[in-house]
Amino acid sequence: MPKLPSLVPREPKFFDLFEKSVSNVACATRELSALLEGLDNISHRVSQITELEHKGDYITHQIMEELHLTFVTPLDREDIALLADRLDDMLDFIEDAANALQLYRIGIPTKYSKELADILVKMSDQLVEAMPLLRRRVQMKKMLKMCVEINRLENEADHVVRLAMADLFDDMETRDLIKWREIYGHLEDAADKAEDVANVLEGVVLKHG
Repeated sequence: MPKLPSLVPREPKFFDLFEKSVSNVACATRELSALLEGLDNISHRVSQITELEHKGDYITHQIMEELHLTFVTPLDREDIALLADRLDDMLDFIEDAANALQLYRIGIPTKYSKELADILVKMSDQLVEAMPLLRRRVQMKKMLKMCVEINRLENEADHVVRLAMADLFDDMETRDLIKWREIYGHLEDAADKAEDVANVLEGVVLKHG
């Protein structure tokens, strides 16, 4: 017999999973940053990021399963699904960047790639700090400070990407230009998805805070 949806809000389960998800993303950003600090151990670092991406997929699956099994949810259903999806997207782009670094046999990282990875670490740290505040509505408004900082960091990432692209066309051969343009694109997309997560959190605050 199939499981019937629960009429009791499964609040701890959802919040536990979101905190696991964002912690997993933060681990991936740190692995990516470490990868760009020392590309001599690239295979191990990329393998670690791949494992974290698989773990993230599993957590996302658990969230969606809980959403299916729960009739009364602690947050709007669309917000739960969107939050899970955007965190998963961010992790996917981190993995894409790592895979591209390995695929293209990048030997020396650019200063811009290191800056972008550092920004992603800072963004994930803000998300790790913000996520537990979902548990209590009286604390939700505190998330707005983190959301504002994430938006600022996304603007900073955009600025770094613009500088990086300008340097590509000034100094690099066509072959390297193509490689780095793709890598920068993945890093920028990851930052965009972090901002999307912040925007979802901000929307939750406006609805429930």
